[in-house]
Amino acid sequence: MSIRDVYIVDAVRTPIGKFGGALAQVRPDDLAAHVVKALVERSPALDPARVDDVYFGDANGAGEDNRDVARMAVLLAGLPVSVPGVTVNRLCGSGLEAVIQAARAIALGDASVAIAGGVESMSRAPWVLQKPERAFPAGHQQLHSTTLGWRMTNPRMPAEWTVGLGEGAELVADKHGITREQQDAFALASHRKAAEAWEKGLYADEVVPYPGVDLARDECIRDATSMEALGRLKPSFRPEGGTVTPGNSSPLNDGAAALLLVDEDGLRETGREPLARIRTSAVTGIEPQLFGLGPVAAVRRALEKSGRSFADLRAFELNEAFAAQALGCLAEWPELDPEIVNPRGGAVAIGHPLGASGARLAGSVAHQLAAAGSGTGLAALCIGVGQGLALVLER
Repeated sequence: MSIRDVYIVDAVRTPIGKFGGALAQVRPDDLAAHVVKALVERSPALDPARVDDVYFGDANGAGEDNRDVARMAVLLAGLPVSVPGVTVNRLCGSGLEAVIQAARAIALGDASVAIAGGVESMSRAPWVLQKPERAFPAGHQQLHSTTLGWRMTNPRMPAEWTVGLGEGAELVADKHGITREQQDAFALASHRKAAEAWEKGLYADEVVPYPGVDLARDECIRDATSMEALGRLKPSFRPEGGTVTPGNSSPLNDGAAALLLVDEDGLRETGREPLARIRTSAVTGIEPQLFGLGPVAAVRRALEKSGRSFADLRAFELNEAFAAQALGCLAEWPELDPEIVNPRGGAVAIGHPLGASGARLAGSVAHQLAAAGSGTGLAALCIGVGQGLALVLER
């Protein structure tokens, strides 16, 4: 059996909304449906019934995104009911995992045309209540927020594995001696690059605003922030001696992203030039408390599998869950030119809607390679509970 080439024809995303912001009134299944519909409409020569499957990442899945949000997106977008959908969960890597699984299906001949993406509404993530151990409890019951992080933790887990995400970022800062000033400088650069990218119209080809919502640009970008403003923020996770603050961490967000993937036959049917070709991927594990360094080994493995090196990269999108986490990864890739990383801003400024972020990164790399005309690109994320995921694209 021969392995088929897999092409990314197009990639779209919503503007990323802030927690409780412009997209907070939009259900996650509607956000997902919006990017699916927009993606299909941008390839009018392709019969929507030709879509073999829709893969969507979703990290929480505890609210309106339950019951297989990928299938809900298909139905709400008005695609033929014959088009199936599957939802995947690799926490922060879910959107990229969806792209990888869709590409794998096409490469093996199980599909010719697929849509892959991700969605998250952290604003609308519900509280959940566990069933009591016995009937008719007399005491108070605890509600758990599903917005972010550990909940209903298994007591068999070692305590060091179940630290909060912010404390995990502090551990990375400890490991690599990353200072508060370095983290704030990284965050400031992320905001400035994102603001400049929007000013230059670099996101015009991929962002599709949600109809009826007054949000044309990523909502968390702070154009006027400064080192002084960032320096006034207090540490969030270690009151004494901490370095991780709201200013050098990614915010809580809402958003969705989707990509159109095809083989050679599907490419001819779209009548379009592809943005990029998928080359290979890799996933690795690490101690859960050091989740922020998860991409280190995954990126090296993906590059090795693709026969490429850091010197070959023209575009690199690394999810900025925390400035400390991103800086920790960069410290372990001394061969990498940091100037090519997140040239249009990263998640500290743009936002991190968990299940959507990986698809956003893959789409951004594809658009950057198309703009450059040729080259190799890479998208990577750290993942809570200790994993790293990476995808290599080429044009």
